[in-house]
Amino acid sequence: MKSLIATLWFAISLLTLLGAQEKADPLVPYAKTSVKGVDTTTLQGKVMAGYQGWFNTPTDGAKLGWTHWARAGSKPFAPGNVTVDLWPDMTEYGADERYATGFRHADGKTAEVFSSFHRATVVRHFQWMRDYGIDGAFVQRFANGLKSESLRHHKDMVLSNCREGANLHGRAYAVMYDLSGIHAGGTKIVIDDWKMLRSKMHIGKDPAYLHHEGKPLVAIWGIGFSGEDRKYTLDECRALIEFFRADGCSVMLGVPTGWREQNRDASKDPALHEILALANVLSPWTPGRYHSPATATAHAEKYYKADSQWCRERSMDFLSVVFPGFSWHNLKPEFPLDQIPRLKGQFLWSQFAAAKQAGATMIYVAMFDEVDEGTAIFKCTNQPPVGANPFLTYEGLPSDHYLWLTGEGARMLRGERPLEFIQPERPVPMKNEPSKR
Repeated sequence: MKSLIATLWFAISLLTLLGAQEKADPLVPYAKTSVKGVDTTTLQGKVMAGYQGWFNTPTDGAKLGWTHWARAGSKPFAPGNVTVDLWPDMTEYGADERYATGFRHADGKTAEVFSSFHRATVVRHFQWMRDYGIDGAFVQRFANGLKSESLRHHKDMVLSNCREGANLHGRAYAVMYDLSGIHAGGTKIVIDDWKMLRSKMHIGKDPAYLHHEGKPLVAIWGIGFSGEDRKYTLDECRALIEFFRADGCSVMLGVPTGWREQNRDASKDPALHEILALANVLSPWTPGRYHSPATATAHAEKYYKADSQWCRERSMDFLSVVFPGFSWHNLKPEFPLDQIPRLKGQFLWSQFAAAKQAGATMIYVAMFDEVDEGTAIFKCTNQPPVGANPFLTYEGLPSDHYLWLTGEGARMLRGERPLEFIQPERPVPMKNEPSKR
């Protein structure tokens, strides 16, 4: 009888928590504790990770189904309905943060995942950033989802939770608008959204919000790419940049690899350079542009030095992008599993070293939580579910290895450890001594 009462009490408490989270208004100014940690006045010397925050479950309160876990979010997340290639290590998540799936581990236990809609989960992720010396995150805000009230509410909740996590753990955060998928005229959605965030959340005013050159930093990803799927125009992009600058912001642009020579993935429009020069920071996208430590080093030699020089001549900053590996087999089965191997961390480390050698003063890690495309650096398991769908592992490394390695990369960037192209050996703690983080 006592067991039944306890079970009912837990269920009622959980439903109450979910209901409160669902109804909570994330669009309010920050009025909670803020811990002083990293210097949020500049992007210089920082290693920032991209934070997708786009994972949902049917019972998390967002009413979005299995978003980004499953191909069909309204159907059970189970073998045959999956889009991720890595599985999160759920060891540290609380009981109310764990969501059962239709997958099983080798021992027969039900496999569980998290939801980005859950406050405690997002705050924990920022705690990990603090624990391992990662400076903070660019919170992704996809413009094409802002037209949907339910999708936007999820994004608002994630942004609010990231704001709280950054303040509580002394990290930095900033908004990154991704223009992928919007149509001509769609940049107005971004302008209206930013006005709303400024008005309601007072975004940019809390202590953890990242500034650069004395102003709140806003990132816009997707400027200057070629391709028929980019329906918005460069004139729209110009107006968008000018809007943010008029609103007192510094602007970072996510641009194609070939932006300077206007080749490869870049637009050939003669106005491109003039528009890019309006920004404060340029950050060329690199995932998928090279596949090994040797080609990563060659890429940095070929592009980074000249790109940085172009920026310096215009009093701009250059933000290098690194990534740990790449795989999207369950999302796109025509591509092989482990398309760009991690090599137990050596691939990521080679990019940190190459960027440092090329003169980098800031680095963007893509991404913190991206298990869809296999670029995640947060804690993932070496014992993923078994069955019809294959999953990657961290090759037997500790689940926190890429968090630790990214923190060491940040130390190398700032000159706190020597430049070296072979990844460092992780210290083994002595018996009864806690692990150094």
